[in-house]
Amino acid sequence: MSDINLVAARWVKASYSQQGGNCVEVAPDFPGLAPVRDSKNPEGPALIFAAEAWVSFVAAVRSGEFGDI
Repeated sequence: MSDINLVAARWVKASYSQQGGNCVEVAPDFPGLAPVRDSKNPEGPALIFAAEAWVSFVAAVRSGEFGDI
C-alpha cells in the first residue's frame, strides 16, 4: 500500500473534531482504502487501512469497546 499517492487527496476532518483538539482526517476518495492522518500535522505521515478495517475500528470506538478514549 505504500505506492499510493496522497498528494491530491481531499481530506475530511472527523465530525466530532473541535478547534485545537485531537483530530483525525480521512481521505474518502480511495475505494477499498481509508487513508488517515493527524489533522494537526497535515504534512506528516498518513496511515492507510483497508476500508473494512477502518469501518470496524470506528464502529468499535462508537460502541465504547475501547473505553473512554
